[in-house]
Amino acid sequence: MMIEETVEQLLQEALTFDSTDIHFTPRKHGYAVQIRSHGQLLPHCEFSLREGERLISHFKFMASMDIGEKRKPQSGSFQLEVLGFLISLRISTLPTALSKESLVIRLLPQQGVPDLLQLSLFPSSAKKLLAFLSHAHGLIIFTGPTGSGKTTTLYSLIQHSASQHGRNVITLEDPVEKQNDQWLQVQVNEKAGVTYSAGLKAILRHDPDVIMVGEIRDEETARIAIRAALTGHLVLTTLHTRDAKGAVFRLLEFGLKWHEIQQTLVGVTAQRLVNLLCSKCGADCSPHCRSGKKRKQATVYEILNGSDLQAVLKEAKGEQSTYHYPLLKDLLRKGIALGYLSQTEYDRWIFEETEDGEIPR
Repeated sequence: MMIEETVEQLLQEALTFDSTDIHFTPRKHGYAVQIRSHGQLLPHCEFSLREGERLISHFKFMASMDIGEKRKPQSGSFQLEVLGFLISLRISTLPTALSKESLVIRLLPQQGVPDLLQLSLFPSSAKKLLAFLSHAHGLIIFTGPTGSGKTTTLYSLIQHSASQHGRNVITLEDPVEKQNDQWLQVQVNEKAGVTYSAGLKAILRHDPDVIMVGEIRDEETARIAIRAALTGHLVLTTLHTRDAKGAVFRLLEFGLKWHEIQQTLVGVTAQRLVNLLCSKCGADCSPHCRSGKKRKQATVYEILNGSDLQAVLKEAKGEQSTYHYPLLKDLLRKGIALGYLSQTEYDRWIFEETEDGEIPR
């Protein structure tokens, strides 16, 4: 079989299983291929060393990466049409102790952005997030681990803002995951000097109403985002924290002033992408099952805003305060009670979020 046919077949199979990633892992006598489907990494197939190296070289060539360089990590991306759909492939290589390269492909379908009501497990959460967009200015932060659907949520919100509110939306991303001509998208390119901080400064001179910043990574970007929110822009961005209130403390760690955060922060959301119970298989639904619910995953949002947000801000200042917003574990329990989620899914997320490894009940 020609290399192009092998690539097409592999991608078709991955998309059929709703996969988000494909892993090429070198072994002593070949390459093992695994696919990540609904959060689980599953064995898929194997290739000989020669076949695996040819496939990796092909993907590197398509992503404009250096085929001859195998000693350093590399990354790149390209687009391809598979099964009639345009898909963006983000490629990452990593040298291993076996003197062979490991390859991971992130699959990013380019079809339309789903409505937030389709994404959220609970409609009330989607309505609350959409209400944030009524603010003319301010800062909205989304937190969650990699693969929790933060970018999809952001795209859904800015699509609603552009189409329903008629606002000029500009995004700053690394990389641009889904191309959309409804708003202006800027790609971070550090080699060309387009960092998050430099790009954000340039965007502010381009008359935006809503700015989406892919991630706040450092103090300078955090300060510019706060300044943008203070000067009449609605800024949506992400941070890596364990929960919603952790974002407030992270901003303080970046050296931002308490009163600036208090004046600009509209809300903070921590989210998780959960696997729904299959009506046929129950908790152990196979990726091969096509007879269960069409929607196999949904997003749970822990939302911190209003008086609860002000209470957390007071706590961050060292004052006594109380707040009562639903935490992720409370929302997951609600999902179990309503028959949407399994106890296994609850344990999976709560165990990962607990530092000492014990599952709180």
